[in-house]
Amino acid sequence: MKLDVLAIAAHPDDTELSCSGTLAAMVQQGRRVGVLDLTRGEMGTRGTPELRLQEAAAAAEILGLTLRHNLSLPDAGLTNTAEHRNAIIQAVRTYQPDICLINSPDDRHPDHGNAARLTLDALFYSGLRKIETRDDDGELQKIWRPYHTLHYMQDRSFNPTLVFDITDTIGLKEKAILAFSSQFNVTNPGNEPETYISSSAFFEALRARAMHFGHMIGVRYGEPFLYHGGPLPAGGMDFLFRHKPVR
Repeated sequence: MKLDVLAIAAHPDDTELSCSGTLAAMVQQGRRVGVLDLTRGEMGTRGTPELRLQEAAAAAEILGLTLRHNLSLPDAGLTNTAEHRNAIIQAVRTYQPDICLINSPDDRHPDHGNAARLTLDALFYSGLRKIETRDDDGELQKIWRPYHTLHYMQDRSFNPTLVFDITDTIGLKEKAILAFSSQFNVTNPGNEPETYISSSAFFEALRARAMHFGHMIGVRYGEPFLYHGGPLPAGGMDFLFRHKPVR
């Protein structure tokens, strides 16, 4: 199943928090978009792995994703090993994305930086002919390496290469985040403890960040990205004529 865009994430909900406005916009533009979650988030303080998978499926439906796939690698145990790389390589060669969006290169949660380094290596090795993987039917897979890779911003800020206008999809982004009801904007924590991300203040801060980066490009809401392997390639200026920021 060929995809245009594949977002790869350490945990279910990483993409919702960081780049779901962009993913929703890509879907609306007719692109085939998918999410590859590396773990089930089983080490999270709130919820269960089973519930997180249900929440991820609900978020995928809200965003209109073509597919969502979970590799079930160990949460809090992502390591840059051949086993973990090959799991990602197999998925990348299956979905053949032109663009990959991946975890922040360094972040508050160690899994995010670890996932970024693991994913970058896997994406490179996915283009090497002598690294062989097989599909679910046992057939040898063709090599594939995405043309563009971008880091999405997570807890820690960075100086972005580009900011994507999500003014028209901020509502879908927030709805997809709230699909993870065990994790975010929890008004009644019940028997489970409150966390850094479960408060209403954290959820409000997400919109504030989107407003901040939207302001940077002269729109209402934006999502920031860091282009890997830069500089950003261009063969024309059409994309600039399509945007008229208010500054």
